[in-house]
Amino acid sequence: MKAINQLKTFQRILDEYPAETPLSKFLPGFYRQNKQMGSTDRRIAGRLVYNYFRLGRALPNLPADERLFAAEFLCNTQLNSFLQHFKPEWAACIGFGLDEKLAMLKSVYADFKLDDVFPWANKLSAGIDKEAFLKSFFVQPDLFIRVYKGFEPQVRMALTAAEVTFKDEGNGCFSLPNGTRLESIISNPHWYEVQDFSSQQTAQFFKPQKWESWWDACAASGGKSLLLHDTEPTVKLVVSDIRESILSNLDERFQQAGLLKYQKKLLDLTQNNDLILHDYAFDGIILDAPCSGSGTWGRTPEMISQFDTHKIEFFQRLQQSIARNVVKYLKPGKPLIYITCSVFKAENEDMVNFMVKQLGLKLEEQKVLKGYEDKADTMFITRLAPLTP
Repeated sequence: MKAINQLKTFQRILDEYPAETPLSKFLPGFYRQNKQMGSTDRRIAGRLVYNYFRLGRALPNLPADERLFAAEFLCNTQLNSFLQHFKPEWAACIGFGLDEKLAMLKSVYADFKLDDVFPWANKLSAGIDKEAFLKSFFVQPDLFIRVYKGFEPQVRMALTAAEVTFKDEGNGCFSLPNGTRLESIISNPHWYEVQDFSSQQTAQFFKPQKWESWWDACAASGGKSLLLHDTEPTVKLVVSDIRESILSNLDERFQQAGLLKYQKKLLDLTQNNDLILHDYAFDGIILDAPCSGSGTWGRTPEMISQFDTHKIEFFQRLQQSIARNVVKYLKPGKPLIYITCSVFKAENEDMVNFMVKQLGLKLEEQKVLKGYEDKADTMFITRLAPLTP
């Protein structure tokens, strides 16, 4: 009976879920309207709906409940009563490896193809292992934190006391199970920042020098600025974003991290900003560009169902426009750090080619940060510089 009610709740969520809305925003509202749902009910409902979307575009002709059963089988490694009720023969094989499970699913549904999960594999950046990337959608990414220098022992002690399974990834990065309630475990929020593993790795490309002037052009939540500050605290920083609310939120986050001296600017980087920036010349610019976000869809699998390929071209045009308006504020020979959380070649290598051929930059290094191998986001980063006259 419980499994039947869980299925009914899942179907209600699916019926009421509006397209183009992140599940993380929709589900809390759904739970508030259904106060009879306890914490276990909410946790199971969340698991079911997220796993359903992890199936991506595969098995499109099956009814929603059948697709859910298939997703539950692929995404879980431990026995649960839901699958045991509806598919006992699959539940008995829940501990099988993913390859075995995929083969079993193929034997039941002849039209099942792994390629259908994410049907744009022909557009992936070079170096991405297509099969490993597709399989990663069936594994929930980890939660990653970056612990500030000197506080690793306290954080390690707090996690151990709370019996949280964690792994020290090095350089102050800890990985934990997704859903870990850090605020109730680590007493001091000043000890750490929540930041994805791949995002933390981008700092290796910054290489700032003492007292340099840097610009975080699309600052968003400020994660890259904090990384830069942690790498070289003397850097003079300008942060900008097109959203005023984002810049307001930065103040509190920066203050917590001890980043107190910086300038904020509300800028639309698709426009010419010479009136505001005419006196500026930077020793480094971080351009964490607006993008499809396709490298993060392991965390937001509902985006696979909502995606349309015309968005790749839209973001590429946006990235070109922003890059064109940003690079002119670089000092000769100084770096532009271009970052996306996209897996699409058009937003990554093709953008590098554009910046080299159209904007006169020189490629120094580039890398796909293969988060799909580490239960993290997949990102692209490149370091370019204007040719010295």
